[in-house]
Amino acid sequence: MNFKLAPDAFEKLTLLDDATRFEPAGSEPLAESTTTGVARKPKPLPCIAEVSTPTGQKPILKGMITTACERDCFYCPFRAGRSKMQRITFSPDEMAASFDTLQRAGQVDGLFLSSGIIKGSVTTQDKIIDTAEILRRKYGYRGYVHLKIMPGADRDQVRRTMQLADRVSINLEGPTLQRLQALAPKKSFWEELMTRLQWVGQIRQREGLRTSVVTQFVVGAVGDTDLEILQMSETLYRQMGLQRTYFSSFHPIIQTPFENLTATPTEREHRLYQASFLLRDYGWNLEELPFIANTNLRLDVDPKHAWAEQHLQGSPLEVNHATRDELLRIPGIGPKTADAIIHARQRGRLTSLAHLRTLGLRQPEKASAYLLLDGRMTAQQMSFF
Repeated sequence: MNFKLAPDAFEKLTLLDDATRFEPAGSEPLAESTTTGVARKPKPLPCIAEVSTPTGQKPILKGMITTACERDCFYCPFRAGRSKMQRITFSPDEMAASFDTLQRAGQVDGLFLSSGIIKGSVTTQDKIIDTAEILRRKYGYRGYVHLKIMPGADRDQVRRTMQLADRVSINLEGPTLQRLQALAPKKSFWEELMTRLQWVGQIRQREGLRTSVVTQFVVGAVGDTDLEILQMSETLYRQMGLQRTYFSSFHPIIQTPFENLTATPTEREHRLYQASFLLRDYGWNLEELPFIANTNLRLDVDPKHAWAEQHLQGSPLEVNHATRDELLRIPGIGPKTADAIIHARQRGRLTSLAHLRTLGLRQPEKASAYLLLDGRMTAQQMSFF
């Protein structure tokens, strides 16, 4: 290692592995190697994660002021009264100094900072703010910072957190009041969480701040349905300007009331992300998503493909005439490829899957059953791929 942390700080950071697993700070790669087969550098600490941020993919430090907590959330590894874990606490100076050391050594390029709640939400939020103040003022750090807003933080704290951060998190955990009560009976859905999301929108608009805001849902522990989760996601995107909703598949943890429940399949989390992006980026409405009888999404196929099976199987779209919105309904075609197709049509007709591939269609096997090229089905062309 080409950096030197204070011994106590190094030991505590090595024990923050739970924070890296249970606090989603961005879109973390699922594999330990890239698509080119080149292995990533080993992480010097388990709490360093490679994530996608609004300013690109970065190695960030996922830190917590403390892993102790006075709340009693039934799913959480940090819940009060759970003895089978070592509690860790940093002072704001210690956390800021540790991050500065790692950042100057080139090990990290951003910070995600959360905390358990001790001595109330206001006291805990002050420590998160103090850490960010030290980073910005004492160490002159101007890079990426993602800060958690505690349930019950006051309005001035929310405002100052937004001024210091590039991104803030207010985690709803459950998509409805009833689901949150089942997950975390000491949290108030409206008073502690939704109100803070409303404040963020008001402050951002009034002061012209560009701070992005995200939330997280725990999936599958208390009977929540995909319809409920995506209905709330759509509301957050449309009405509160959230940039992202994160989904965390439930996994049982010993010494919690949910330790004997069944883990949620990671495929469900993946399908929720795909559906969420259709709502956020593709202009879909909730009513268009292909829910099955139990108001969940299919696990065996992505929601866009499931919709195409229902609506395009017998009436494929002509690529040379389809609108941009119609092109975005074809599996495998995203916004960039749709725009490239529309631009290419101005120069001549499109007649082959090979041509579409040059325009960005990476998986022609997904699209071939649902489109026409110059009036012809394309399935017979698949043998060339």
